[in-house]
Amino acid sequence: MAPGSHLLLLLLPWLVMALHSPPGCKIRITSKGLDLVKQEGLRFVEQELQNITVSDLHGKEGQFHYNISQVKVMDLQLAFSDLHFQPQQHLVFNINNASISLRFRRQLLYWFFYDIGSINASADGVHIHTVLQLAKDEAGRLKISNITCDASIARMHAGFSGTLRKVYEFLSTFIVTGMRFLVSQQICPSLEHASLVLLNSVLDTVPVRNYVDEHIGIDYSLLRDPAVSTDTLDLDFKGMFFPRARENQELENHAVEPVIKETERMVYVAFSEYFFDSAMHSYFQAGVLTIELQGEKVPKDLEVLLRATFFGTIFMLSPAVDAPLRLVLQVSAPPRCVIKPSGTSVSVSAFLNISLVPPGRPAVQLSSMAMETKLSAKVFLQGKALRVQLDLRRFRIYSKQSALESLALFSLQAPLKTLLQLTIMPIINERTKKGVQIPLPEGMDFTKEVVTNHAGFLTVGADLHFSKGLREVIEKYRLAPTTPTYSSSRPAEPTVDPHQQ
Repeated sequence: MAPGSHLLLLLLPWLVMALHSPPGCKIRITSKGLDLVKQEGLRFVEQELQNITVSDLHGKEGQFHYNISQVKVMDLQLAFSDLHFQPQQHLVFNINNASISLRFRRQLLYWFFYDIGSINASADGVHIHTVLQLAKDEAGRLKISNITCDASIARMHAGFSGTLRKVYEFLSTFIVTGMRFLVSQQICPSLEHASLVLLNSVLDTVPVRNYVDEHIGIDYSLLRDPAVSTDTLDLDFKGMFFPRARENQELENHAVEPVIKETERMVYVAFSEYFFDSAMHSYFQAGVLTIELQGEKVPKDLEVLLRATFFGTIFMLSPAVDAPLRLVLQVSAPPRCVIKPSGTSVSVSAFLNISLVPPGRPAVQLSSMAMETKLSAKVFLQGKALRVQLDLRRFRIYSKQSALESLALFSLQAPLKTLLQLTIMPIINERTKKGVQIPLPEGMDFTKEVVTNHAGFLTVGADLHFSKGLREVIEKYRLAPTTPTYSSSRPAEPTVDPHQQ
């Protein structure tokens, strides 16, 4: 074998890994979820077919001149329908043996006789077969990229009345055949517009690259086209947070790829450790993982203990004995998340600087100690917001100067831990209270959420419900401009509305 071939074999695994970037967030929609989508989709299809526009039909047979106009769909019966997955990237929507009730205006001229009125008709044995192809667009958003459609009407009947009823019955073959052709020709264009324009406008409401707050944003762009099996549709999202000051910054993903095996619930959302690590890394890059307490904000008991601990140093600094204390807690490295079947934890390393701040004079540092903490994280989903509740599990302080000073600081271990629990943790949890939106279209929400931890990732199994109908969402954004691709050169205010990116 040639040396180049050996090199190619060695590089092949790395090339495969580069082509298949692991997702930070993954969503699976199951057949049960598709059944719910079918129910809402049927209502939407009925509304669309009721609005089809049929051209006027006119003609001449001997001395008979006829004109059919103002065709209106009065009722639809779509009793037999099916929506299912078709590998590799398709959804198949079938309607079988449906019926459509119509009413239209008739005009007939025979020699000097002129007759006008309305005709009720029914199209029976309506069959519609549509295949929707799903793909990732240039912005990384899920879209319906193509649709194939085939529609047919098996039978059509028209009921005639009036003075020239016999004449209409004579002409019924021409009229019914023409109307059957015209109606069947309008079904597929209507569904194509509904899919490629209207349904895609609903998919436009899925956040792709959105600001979370004034410090960070999140990238929910799809990494690849959806993977469709006979029972599931899987979507791989980048799931990476970024600091708003460095919006083009990329954090390499070395985490375990989430694997979803379950199909019992309507939808599953999986998050890897990378998802949470990128959020904490972005906050660290933004320089906001710092908390300062000074003067009255320092708990009185802790202040007394600190003054007693550093009594000698404070006394030597007289007359600054009564100067206010300042505590600055600053995270020294991006926190790391660890997800295990037993739970989720966050490891944080920080510095705690204790200083005296005499009025009108430079601050005097009393101590700078290192802190190592481990926080337990409770992850839960509420509506479409993923939220995290943190609690202090372990805490240790030590001096950066010497082991002797670390021993002297031992008495501060318990009160500083209490400070973190009672003062610092509420501030942190208040910041995480808002959470971050999960990439679902507007009008669709989660219910009955259950969180399950795995090795390196966690999953949220849930059911779905429509808080808004497809028509309501479409009408809301019908007059709005198409959602632009997110531009990092033009910062916007924080928002949870995907159409204000």
